[in-house]
Amino acid sequence: MTDKINNENRPPVAVIILNWNGSALLREYLPQVIANTDPAVGRVIVADNGSDDDSRKILAEEFPQVEVLAFDHNYGFAEGYNKALEATHYPYTVLLNSDVAPDPQWLGRLYDFMEAHPDCAACQPKLLSYRDPSMFEYAGACGGYIDRNGYPYCRGRIFGTCEADKGQYDTVAEVDWATGAALMVRTDLYLKAGGLDPGFFAHMEEIDLCWRLRTMGYKLYAVSEASVRHLGGGSLPASNPRKTYLNFRNNLLMLHKNLPRRGKRAFLIKRRLLDTIAWAKFVAAFDWANASAIVCAHRDFARMRRDYADGPASPISPRRPDILVQYYLLGHKTYNLLK
Repeated sequence: MTDKINNENRPPVAVIILNWNGSALLREYLPQVIANTDPAVGRVIVADNGSDDDSRKILAEEFPQVEVLAFDHNYGFAEGYNKALEATHYPYTVLLNSDVAPDPQWLGRLYDFMEAHPDCAACQPKLLSYRDPSMFEYAGACGGYIDRNGYPYCRGRIFGTCEADKGQYDTVAEVDWATGAALMVRTDLYLKAGGLDPGFFAHMEEIDLCWRLRTMGYKLYAVSEASVRHLGGGSLPASNPRKTYLNFRNNLLMLHKNLPRRGKRAFLIKRRLLDTIAWAKFVAAFDWANASAIVCAHRDFARMRRDYADGPASPISPRRPDILVQYYLLGHKTYNLLK
């Protein structure tokens, strides 16, 4: 499984990039990761998920300074990272997407924050668009929240509206979830919480993990003095029915897993009614593929939830503003306008 892992003179942080047939992304982004990662703070590791392109050849010939974990086949995003953290087990780990370019001093600033805040389980940097660094990027912007109906949103991004970065969120903020595109986490807590849920396959697995970490009594933060630029949208575009399916199914799974037992049934009934309205909107627009994706998501959620134990007795419930009302009825498209 392991090509090379040098355990001598280990820095405190493993920066792990999960790769599957991403040779073009490695050539574009890995040099920027290496150049902006202080080797005294972090070691760059590529966990290759059974690639059958020339990724491993490129890593060996063009990036000999990078550590490599070579898996025998593709374990998927969640399980791939779980295996990588179990194999490396540094005090801290950064889960870094293969299409992220960090800015200088990003890692040291995140590390210093974690060291100074022992109650912090995980944190994220400011996430900007790679194509237009003046804009926040969809996948995490400046820290994530969960509204009272279970919908995720961010400082800097609500639904499909991303804000321009004008320094309005250049403060450290406690958040409900931190983006999986550039997530620094205490490795022991990651493993204790069970890591990313392989059943999700993709989308919202980091929000689910963050909820579990908060239920364990820890805090999460967005540290905006550290920043990275994220390409994003490389796997599935927003309008893709597969993405619609995963977002709706995984959101229901996340709520089922983490909501308190008391009141969970009523919460999920309300949420499924709201999803029916989304289904009706797709039908009205004759978008049969996305309408069908919602139906399939609810069908598969009903089947998959039997595989999960009931939620904890006294976890954290979502209590943030109702984003549907704020965004669609009141026209509040930015985080600063939320009430």
